[in-house]
Amino acid sequence: HPEKIQFLTLILNQNAGALGRALLHEEEMEALQGRVETAAGFGEIIGKDPKMQKVYKLIEDVAPTDATVLIQGESGTGKELVARAVHRLSPRRDQPFVVINCSAYPATLLESELFGHEKGAFTGATRQKPGRFEQANGGTIFLDEIGEIPPTAQIKLLRVLQTRRFERLGGEKTLNIDVRILAATNKDLKQEVGKGNFREDLYYRLNVIPITLPPLRERQNDIPLLSHHFLRHFAAQKGKDLAEMSSGAMRLLLDYSWPGNVRELENSIEHAVVLAKGRQLEPWDLPLAVQRHSPIPPRTMAERELQALLEILEECGWNKKLAARRLGVSRSTIYAILKRHKITGPTTH
Repeated sequence: HPEKIQFLTLILNQNAGALGRALLHEEEMEALQGRVETAAGFGEIIGKDPKMQKVYKLIEDVAPTDATVLIQGESGTGKELVARAVHRLSPRRDQPFVVINCSAYPATLLESELFGHEKGAFTGATRQKPGRFEQANGGTIFLDEIGEIPPTAQIKLLRVLQTRRFERLGGEKTLNIDVRILAATNKDLKQEVGKGNFREDLYYRLNVIPITLPPLRERQNDIPLLSHHFLRHFAAQKGKDLAEMSSGAMRLLLDYSWPGNVRELENSIEHAVVLAKGRQLEPWDLPLAVQRHSPIPPRTMAERELQALLEILEECGWNKKLAARRLGVSRSTIYAILKRHKITGPTTH
């Protein structure tokens, strides 16, 4: 069958660069998957890695106090979950927990969001509005992306940290608040201080207790644990009979560097659950970014064949006629391969 030979040649060419890398042994994969049988974590935070155990210990130590905490880590590492855990274990647990993402507001609006404003304070201020600090009175305020706040708001925030007092925008009355302040950043604030972007006195006021979250690539042992947690969650949410993950899929997850950290892993598993056709997640269910960035090739010729075809189909919007033309094969060859692997595409052409 010349068509078959041509197609397999294409597949082998696509994978030749990756074939030099040794695969993880099946026993290693089973051992990794065996570790996920027992749940491990801290409240909503999941992870057994020693780096995460240190984080849990810090949360337990700092939660009962009123100390200001600065949570540092890359985007997607779970900084808000840490803040929620600190609040939940604190004496303020029954009081408000108020979140504000400082990067979500332009400089002109951020001060109004944080400290509130009086009627007529600026164009469009038709009524008095309490800010997030007032809403959090008695409880905890979580200032996410604190590195993004502009200089004028930094001065006001410094005063709140020092005195627990402030005025609403356009107001003269000084308000007193009782609030615990937690902050988070994905920036190196000390570096920002050096560049003149962040006040040094504010940095030291915030950095009383630093908690640093490791990126997912530095706690690889937690990937199976997290993956199975998200698999169970999304399978239940979407009513799918999915309980397992193939060793090939797990190899891809373990080999990917996860620049978006736990949030990216969560999104990738949701993506895979939506696309999965069988009773276990397969490599081809995962986002193409995860498949393409892994130097580990699929284990068998059949998997290589299918992966190559699925990538072309993705690029052609699952138009089988167009994919067949690009590959130089007939549509019946493509249908036969898809049928053999029990794959039905997201759309039919």
